[in-house]
Amino acid sequence: MTDDQIHTPVMLDRTVELLAPALEVPGAVLIDATLGMAGHAEAFLRRFPELTLVGLDRDTDAIDIAARRLAPFGARVHLVHTIYDGIAGALSRLGLPEAHGILFDLGVSSLQLDRVERGFSYSRDAPLDMRMDATSPLTAEQVLAEYSEADLKRIFREYGEERLAGRYAQRIVERRGTRPLVRSADLVEVITAVTPVAIQRQGHPAKRVFQALRIEVNQELAVLERAIPSALDTLAVGGRIVVLAYQSLEDRIVKRVLAARTSSSAPVGLPVELPEHRPEFKLLVRGAELASDDEKAANPRATPVRLRAATRTGRAA
Repeated sequence: MTDDQIHTPVMLDRTVELLAPALEVPGAVLIDATLGMAGHAEAFLRRFPELTLVGLDRDTDAIDIAARRLAPFGARVHLVHTIYDGIAGALSRLGLPEAHGILFDLGVSSLQLDRVERGFSYSRDAPLDMRMDATSPLTAEQVLAEYSEADLKRIFREYGEERLAGRYAQRIVERRGTRPLVRSADLVEVITAVTPVAIQRQGHPAKRVFQALRIEVNQELAVLERAIPSALDTLAVGGRIVVLAYQSLEDRIVKRVLAARTSSSAPVGLPVELPEHRPEFKLLVRGAELASDDEKAANPRATPVRLRAATRTGRAA
C-alpha cells in the first residue's frame, strides 16, 4: 500500500470545521502537533491555500513519510522532529510568534501499529520495542527486564488501569529470572498463563499491559501534561485548538486543563468579575464529541476517540 492508503484520518471533516474560522485569517499558522502520516495535514493544506503548516513528530519514520507526502506544498510546510511538548521551541526556531490553529491526534499512530517490527501490537509477534522515537534509549524490553516488581505493578495499574497488575508484575519478575522477555509473544504468553479464563473472554488479556508499557516507554502522559498548557499559551486571540484522545487517561488530562483555562479565576463570592479574572479561553464543544456510527464502521480506529476543542477569546493584561 502507499503511504496515504495505510492511514485514514479520524474525524477529519469535524476537525476542519472546528479549526476553519481560525485558519482563514491572512498568514494563518497551523501546528499539527502529532503529524503522523500527514493525513490531517494534507487536508488542511489543500483546504486553506495560504496556510503555513508546522508539523511535529517524535517518530523519524513519520517525518520521512510526511515529507514525501507534503512535498507538493513546498515552503508552506515546516517539519520538526520533536515531541509535542516542544511546540513553543519549534515556533521560536522558525521565527513564528504564535499559532492560529493547533491539532493533537494522540495515541499510537497507524504507522506504528501497522509496522509489526515496532512491537506495539499484542496480536503479532515482534521485538518488545514500543518506542515512538527510535532514537530514544528506553524500550519495553528494558522496562520488563529492569523495573522492580513494585514499579511494574504501578505502571500496569496507573497507565493500564489493570485489575490484575500485581499478579502480572509478580509473574514477569519470576519469568525473567530464568528467561528474558524479548518479544511480544513472550509477554503475551506470561500474561495469558495467569489470567482466569472468565477474564480472557472479556477481551485480550494483554491489551492493558501493552498500553501501560507504551505509555511508560514514551512518557506519554507526562509529556501531555506539559504540552496542552504550552499549546494554549502559543495560540493567538481567536485561535483554536482541537484534541483527539483515544483513552481515558489522555482525555482526563485534556479535560482538566481545558476546564481550568475556560473558567473564571475570580474568588468565590466576588460580586463583580474583574477583567483580570475572566478566562482567556472558551470551549467550542460540549463535553467530548464522538465519531459518528458511519465513521466507526468505516474506520474502527475512530471507535474510542474523544474530541475536545477550545478557542482563545482574550489575553491576560
